Amino acid sequence: MNFFMPNPYAFLIAIGIDLLIGEYPNSIHPVVWMGKIVKYFEKGSTPKAQFIYGLSMLATNCAIWFTAGALAMMVPGIAGILVQALILKATFSIRGLYEHVKKCDTDDEEEMRRSVSMIVSRDTSKLDRWHLVSAALESLSENTSDSITGPIFYYTLLGLPGALLYRVVNTMDAMVGYHTPRFEWFGKPAARLDDAMNFIPSRLTATFFAILRPGRSFRYIFEYGPIKINGTYPMSAFAGLLGVTFEKIGVYRFDGRIPVLEDIKRGLNFYALTVLIIISFFLAIMVVR
Repeated sequence: MNFFMPNPYAFLIAIGIDLLIGEYPNSIHPVVWMGKIVKYFEKGSTPKAQFIYGLSMLATNCAIWFTAGALAMMVPGIAGILVQALILKATFSIRGLYEHVKKCDTDDEEEMRRSVSMIVSRDTSKLDRWHLVSAALESLSENTSDSITGPIFYYTLLGLPGALLYRVVNTMDAMVGYHTPRFEWFGKPAARLDDAMNFIPSRLTATFFAILRPGRSFRYIFEYGPIKINGTYPMSAFAGLLGVTFEKIGVYRFDGRIPVLEDIKRGLNFYALTVLIIISFFLAIMVVR
């Protein structure tokens, strides 16, 4: 039995589940359970000790979920396809990402501020309207890589164990991969592995966006993509696609006109088209495999 072979039928069923119901309840969502493991390892009073505990946490989480994925691949027949689909769905979020960003499309600035704060890590309390719109669109583009391209890429490459491994690493980075006194060393193993695993998905996502408007998108990719190791590749392509500026104050600013509320609708439409491209691209590879 090949534990690392993707199943096109399981993939399509997982897509259907995601589009129909969105996210699983927290009580049964594997991502929530991945996060629960962190608290058992967050120890150490020195950078070296924190790094070792962080590495142990990451290795333990990866081993658990990689093994769970391999075991699920052993279930035979139609039942195996359904089990694989149900677990695979938990590794990506198409509908959930759309709905989170859609909530930012409101004339009520305080409601927009609350909604944007749910999808970005920066402080939104003092951002003006256009910076809120920018933050929402930045999150939409970057999370297209993290929440869609990444897990599907690793499912195509390594089957369900690969998709779960990616989701573990990306989740750990989102939880502890910060330059803060609490997480600087504890979160470093997760942050560095996440950088490595996202190297290809981030650039693939940028290319998928750029297909919709190649000239300007590729110019933005070449000019602004290298600002960050991964995140600014899909963001720069998306900014070029929309023809707007993205700015995280004090970190980066892309050229273009100031984004307005209508650009969230435009961005979501381009997102939907891009997701269709992503699904078609990887489904074709799975069929060939």
